Amino acid sequence: MRLRFGLVLSVTLLGSASAFAVTVTNKDDKEHKLTILEGDAKQELQLKPSGVLEGVCLKGCTIRLGSSEDDEYVLEGPEVISIEDSKLYDDAPETK
Repeated sequence: MRLRFGLVLSVTLLGSASAFAVTVTNKDDKEHKLTILEGDAKQELQLKPSGVLEGVCLKGCTIRLGSSEDDEYVLEGPEVISIEDSKLYDDAPETK
């Protein structure tokens, strides 16, 4: 019984963590480098044209397009952003 409860709790926690994650879609015709700063951790990823990066920034982060500090986006999750014309944009539906 304990094992089953622990397993259900783990799955629930994982599911709720992904609810706060960020999704990035590259809508450009060229590959882009993303720099993701999450706390003290830094990771650099390449995102191909039409590529989608899901499940990043579970606790909030800063995303930079390339290495430029001029084009950075502070995210708190859950958010959907895209790369268009070599810039980062918020793709969340507008709320009224």
